[in-house]
Amino acid sequence: MSTYNGERFLQQQVDSIIRQEGVNVHLLVRDDGSTDQTLSMLEQYKAKGALDYYQGGNLGSARSFMQLLKDAPAAEYYAFSDQDDYWLQDKLWTAVQHIGNSESPALYFCQTQLADKDLNHLPTPRLNPMGTFGESLVYQFIGGCTMVMNKALRDIVITYEPKFLQMHDVWIYCIAKAIHANVHYDPTPHMLYRQHDRNVVGQGYGRLKEWKRRFRRVVQEGRQERYHIAVELQQGFKALMSHENAELLNSYILAKRSIVRRIALIFDKRLRCSDAGTYHRFILSLLLNTY
Repeated sequence: MSTYNGERFLQQQVDSIIRQEGVNVHLLVRDDGSTDQTLSMLEQYKAKGALDYYQGGNLGSARSFMQLLKDAPAAEYYAFSDQDDYWLQDKLWTAVQHIGNSESPALYFCQTQLADKDLNHLPTPRLNPMGTFGESLVYQFIGGCTMVMNKALRDIVITYEPKFLQMHDVWIYCIAKAIHANVHYDPTPHMLYRQHDRNVVGQGYGRLKEWKRRFRRVVQEGRQERYHIAVELQQGFKALMSHENAELLNSYILAKRSIVRRIALIFDKRLRCSDAGTYHRFILSLLLNTY
């Protein structure tokens, strides 16, 4: 768990992790520079033997989680936790059942259930991912708060530190798909994804705000998140990819310098994704060369 000024909901989340059934849990917390009562609350839990925590410099959410992944002691499975959600008691056990005891790299994630600040359920967009490597280059949908990976995948992920890192969950999912890890999607929610006024990242946008946000991501010059992720994947993990995935990734990167190649990508079915709106915006970003 990475914390930053999380006193408001921290107790409920930590308690929900401690109460997980069917698994042995070691909760490691990295604080990213809190100035509220978060550290005092963590110290109280540590005194009771409920968790370990340490303080780090302010890295931001994504790099804080990646640092945690490096610093975590050896374990069979690794899971990310936000500081303000609420886990159902079967969350980790369910993930472990999906992954099993395979020595091959494996990743689990599940559907979220949106909730308000008091954990009342909210209408929740349903995921129906295609689960292809090409889709992972286009559609950023995975929630790190639902992810569980085995040691084999964790050990691969931490071998390379990307210079560009927008979100840790998108990055790790892309790695998993690029190297043909066993990826398990569970359509049943096993956690409540709390929406409130201090969310770092949230899903509960109003319609107008959501469309404005999406439009900015298409046209904003210089950001080019999808392209930068692709470059980092190639630099860090090309040797572990199949020929097909390496070829698609190379075409994706080279298209940045060629309108002909970008037009070819528009007709490449391997880049189709399950969300029509996202796919249409991706096509536009190819034409504008802002992907």
